[in-house]
Amino acid sequence: MQEITTGRIIIVGAGLGALYAALCLAPRPVLLISPDPLGSGASSAWAQGGVAAAMAQADSPEAHALDTIAAGAGTVEPRVAATVTEEARAHILALTDFGTAFDRSADGGYVMSREAAHSFARVVRVQGDQAGAEIMRALIEKVRNTPSIQVLEGVLARGLDSDGGKVTGVEIELARPEGSAPALLRGAGVLLAGGGSGGLYALTTNPARIRGQVIGMAARAGALIADAEFVQFHPTAIDCGEDPAPLATEALRGAGAHLINREGARFMTEVHPLAELAPRDIVARAIFAQTQAGQRPMLDTRAALGPAVLAEYPAVAAACARNGIDPVIQPIPVAAAAHYHMGGVATDAHGRSSLAGLWVCGEASSTGLHGANRLASNGLLEALVFARRAAQDMLEECITGDSGTVALPDLPAGETPAETLVAQLRQTMTAHVGVLRDAEGLQRALATIAQIEAAQPHCAQLQNMTATATLITAAALARRESRGAHCRTDYPDTLPEAARSFLTLAEAAAFRSNSEELPA
Repeated sequence: MQEITTGRIIIVGAGLGALYAALCLAPRPVLLISPDPLGSGASSAWAQGGVAAAMAQADSPEAHALDTIAAGAGTVEPRVAATVTEEARAHILALTDFGTAFDRSADGGYVMSREAAHSFARVVRVQGDQAGAEIMRALIEKVRNTPSIQVLEGVLARGLDSDGGKVTGVEIELARPEGSAPALLRGAGVLLAGGGSGGLYALTTNPARIRGQVIGMAARAGALIADAEFVQFHPTAIDCGEDPAPLATEALRGAGAHLINREGARFMTEVHPLAELAPRDIVARAIFAQTQAGQRPMLDTRAALGPAVLAEYPAVAAACARNGIDPVIQPIPVAAAAHYHMGGVATDAHGRSSLAGLWVCGEASSTGLHGANRLASNGLLEALVFARRAAQDMLEECITGDSGTVALPDLPAGETPAETLVAQLRQTMTAHVGVLRDAEGLQRALATIAQIEAAQPHCAQLQNMTATATLITAAALARRESRGAHCRTDYPDTLPEAARSFLTLAEAAAFRSNSEELPA
């Protein structure tokens, strides 16, 4: 394997966390690795709701933290929630300084939306559903104009060079249909910020490349993984046959839209006192139940928004238009889709993983903020807070050197995942590790994942996917209760004592052969 050495800090990913960290590291030299052109392929750009922050005078970081803890169903780390919510305002101001055009009132204040399980309207937004796209636009422009940041587009991280205790480099390949042979890139330190795992499911709102690869490569290098079983399903993906499924932002329900079934009846009023604004896990299960019963759940914006839905929520309007839906006169068909992974690489308050030389931020990490059920619009916030925290720690810990431009050698073709195997993996996860779970289905999923893994043992991209799928499934099998986004039909009760889960890949893989001996 060819080796390339640079004095730059290596950042894997090109979403919000990656770009923000690169800017926070400036003027220290950074190499940013992205498989796609900046602005495409990252979940951050698709985020609709916005960033949660206590910006209103009546609101407070303490109230935001309490809402975060309540939504997280017992496993949120209170100190993390307090830290993140306290720092939220500063990051909104920083993004504004970078050029993000948040919605502003006539007096200069921030226009905010209320989303599920928030006690205040505290989601800072852009044009209703354009927050992610606008934030990314501003950050990309800033990154492009920052001399200390080199961006390598069309390059895919596939693994980490590690002795089991320390990470010393990143294996990369060219992101082309035929793949490429790997090269080993060594730098001053490594920050993983490459997204979550939603694309491991057949029905997802995540971009096509977001399939647990970054979590998987960290796990394969020996990193500790936390809370893997907690996958959040967004209640209102637009059920139109697109892959990935477009999103009908939660802000629509915050603006008064109702969920109805094919008979025109509201069903959330009988499920939870907050009805459509109940925590996401509750709404997702209710929608899934309606789907399973053949009741075709739909989001009705007609009375609450009328024609305003087209102007105020352009992403939703465009998705509806592509699929022949007119939300002014028709309810929008919806389904629960894999959306956000609360679990990931276990990190401390500075974004450090269990492996020396490896930091992680964004959805690929598990900080303890989200617990068993992420509070709406806390995802972008977490990425911002820990991107800066990781960057500050790396400034102290990483000795940067030569900042010359990194050039990749010509690399021959390599092995890419077989499409049939990826499709089988995604179908397996949706069928057996989805909204509702039980021991039989989870054990079947573990067996199938092992077969898929064995079918292409030398394909690093596939091995990363199956590693993350194994961790999610094994952790779900080990948690013999229902909590937050994790719902076991064979263990419907929530245990009195809440605890986070921590697993290595070796431990999770062992569960495949000893699934009946899992810890209670």
